[in-house]
Amino acid sequence: MAEVALIDALTMAMAWELEHDPSVVVLGEDVGVNGGVFRATAGLQKRFGADRVQDTPLAEGMIAGISIGMAAQGMRPVAEIQFMGFIYPTVDQIISHAGRMRNRTRGRLTCPMVLRAPFGGGIHAPEHHSESTEAIFAHMPGIRVVIPSSPTRAYGLLLAAIRDPDPVIFLEPKRIYRLNKQNVEDNGKALPLDVCYILREGTDVTIVTWGAMTLETMKAAEQLAEEGISCEVIDLATISPLDYETILESVQKTGRLVIVHEAARTCGVGAEVAAIVAEKGMYDLEAPIRRVTGYDVIMPLFRREMDYMPSVRKIVDTIKETFEN
Repeated sequence: MAEVALIDALTMAMAWELEHDPSVVVLGEDVGVNGGVFRATAGLQKRFGADRVQDTPLAEGMIAGISIGMAAQGMRPVAEIQFMGFIYPTVDQIISHAGRMRNRTRGRLTCPMVLRAPFGGGIHAPEHHSESTEAIFAHMPGIRVVIPSSPTRAYGLLLAAIRDPDPVIFLEPKRIYRLNKQNVEDNGKALPLDVCYILREGTDVTIVTWGAMTLETMKAAEQLAEEGISCEVIDLATISPLDYETILESVQKTGRLVIVHEAARTCGVGAEVAAIVAEKGMYDLEAPIRRVTGYDVIMPLFRREMDYMPSVRKIVDTIKETFEN
């Protein structure tokens, strides 16, 4: 067992699958010789060879298309897109082919591919490098969307994503790539997909979040605990499909729901969480559902990016508002 950061846990997971499954191939821009722009694939090409860890041209649509072809013919490609801001050329391939492969062939072919991409703000990146547009992929039928928020979940969820028989968009919150470390046992044990993770149990309010925002949310929960407010914090982890049951059970217990996400507010994943609780858990609510989100504008450059993102103070204030009704 080693104490590693989230980025290292991803490397460990890919290395495990490359070693134990000959059908796994890693590909993407600069993933081989350079080990990726964030070093997520550092050392993998030297260890497993250029046939298993392949550098590609700067052509995201091609990367997705080749991955779909590989997956349809029995391989398990793990493709990297350098930043989520560069992922949009892949959308045609993902929605038109990857998500439809099982349906189109009546189950004769599947598409066991993973498309990895760093996403989110907070690292002083230039334009096109700080997007949080996970809702785009969550809206695509046939696609899983997975977002880890800690080294242990990054390791286990990436293993599960690679082994899944259908396509997975695996979004990595780059702001916390190296922020915290955890003891992660490199044992090849996957974590389940399609379930939420309760990070903190509580009785007064349910807070639903994912990705890097788990850090601010947990800090807010700790601060509120000192003031006598008990928060239950839920990490969605898989945002499509959503584990509604865990959320509804929590709201039934607490009577309040606050949703925290970095992405723009309108049509975000938080709106879907709010909608399902309003539909199926309205009579459990003691206060209106609240959202703490980014803004419906382009993510600003680094001088203002932290003003765009939800802060601990804003989360705390919003949660307190649910007790004023």
